[in-house]
Amino acid sequence: MNIGFERPILLFAGAVIVFLCFVISRFLKGAFTLVIPLGPPGGSPFKPPFNVEFLVRTIRVLDMAGIFALFLAAAGPAFISTELVWLNRGADILFVVDVSPSMAGIDMNGRSRFDVARDLVRNFAAERPSDAIGLVAVGNDASLLVPPTIDRSALFSRLESLRIGELGDGTALGMGLGIAALHLQNSTAPRRAVALITDGENNAGAIHPETAAAALQNTGASLWVIGVGGGGEIPIDYVDPVTRIRRTGTFDSRFNSESLRSIAQSGDGQYISAPSAEAFSLAFSRINEGEMIIRRSGTINRTRSFRIPLMITALILICAARFIRRYILGAFL
Repeated sequence: MNIGFERPILLFAGAVIVFLCFVISRFLKGAFTLVIPLGPPGGSPFKPPFNVEFLVRTIRVLDMAGIFALFLAAAGPAFISTELVWLNRGADILFVVDVSPSMAGIDMNGRSRFDVARDLVRNFAAERPSDAIGLVAVGNDASLLVPPTIDRSALFSRLESLRIGELGDGTALGMGLGIAALHLQNSTAPRRAVALITDGENNAGAIHPETAAAALQNTGASLWVIGVGGGGEIPIDYVDPVTRIRRTGTFDSRFNSESLRSIAQSGDGQYISAPSAEAFSLAFSRINEGEMIIRRSGTINRTRSFRIPLMITALILICAARFIRRYILGAFL
């Protein structure tokens, strides 16, 4: 952010006038000043109860500062900021994230599947600012948490507050894909995509995931299915958002990649296995490359004037000088 002036010549004029006032008051005024001590003849001179010289200097400083502030305001000061604007619309991308308890499994380099998924979605959205990114959560039911938007603060805030188990213990993959299809059917974006992130099989909801995937294909959206984690005994650790009870232990992760592959095929999409954190990150890289879109951008300058605060400041300074001169010095001199 920079500061600019509409009439910089007035700023220069104000500086010159203040400088001349300072020179006159500092070097020339004393030559024309006659000092006459006040008091009774032959007695001690009158002494005010305060430092008059200091107050006189204060008045001069306030006057000069007020005058300069008026010239500064007249010069048309403004904050100038340069903003990036996108000249074409980006893609509409919905992430359907499994938040069932099994996603709390810790097999991603010491981190849970859910935490890594949340970070990858956040990084993906940050790297594609022109795309509208949305979020659907899947548990025993499914819910649209954030519709496709370029408002990253809203998306990141909801991602941060998302919790394992907040939609129950099931995995309604069909419901999640159905909600995504519903919200993309009227999209006019040049590209539309849905990324399903899960570690389990569909075991809840009224819609079969393959049926929902086929409906999603009819919207023209591409489908990516990421199978997170592997099989075997996996440690788990999370806090139940309903009971506030911390649940720890191990669970038998029976990962069925064929069911997820079948969902991807029903939507003419792609299935990506992510048994590790590195593979999980590569899956997002593939989505980023697969949904690439040509972005055109430009810059605009926005100005925000701060003339009024300067005028108020000048008024306060000048009034303060008048107050001291009339009501403090005037009461004794």
